[in-house]
Amino acid sequence: MIAHLRGSLQSKSPRYLILDVNGVGYEVTVPLTTFYELPDLGNTVSFHIHTHVRENALQLYGFRSPQEKELFVRLMGVNGIGPRLAINILSGISAGELVATVRQEDVARLTVIPGVGRKTAERIIVELRDKLAGLDIPGESDLPARQQKGTAVLDDALSALLNLGYRRAVAQRAIDQACKILQRNITVENLLQECLRSLA
Repeated sequence: MIAHLRGSLQSKSPRYLILDVNGVGYEVTVPLTTFYELPDLGNTVSFHIHTHVRENALQLYGFRSPQEKELFVRLMGVNGIGPRLAINILSGISAGELVATVRQEDVARLTVIPGVGRKTAERIIVELRDKLAGLDIPGESDLPARQQKGTAVLDDALSALLNLGYRRAVAQRAIDQACKILQRNITVENLLQECLRSLA
């Protein structure tokens, strides 16, 4: 069972990356939140690995922290969530915000993630609420901005970015970063201006 890999980044795409470890290339699937933080090709990176064994395949999922990996495993423990949906969830929301969202029972925030309907969001909250009690995610105290500001402004900004052609995960990440920068001075106009500056 592969639990950790450290090697040279040979290839990267939103779908997967290839990590060269002593001449062996490992295909590793990572969340989009991790993909956006990857260094240039040729750099050394390390990942905490979850090895998922199926009848006809062995898939590797990579995470930058052991807490994120543990959260991935716990997501797969929710009825109806497999590795593909679990990685999709962590692509649409950071680990810290996901923990805060579950603890605050924010169904609306979870349903923003592609592939997560209301019933799935409710199952995630019900089944993970108690299981996350002892899980300490770095940066959780800084998130989510959505809990610091009403959802209407954030939803309007997200809708505007989607109409401009940005992918949902990219737009959501830009909004979260903009909220951190703007602090309390958050309006739709300021939020969009900051998002477009970071996405330019």
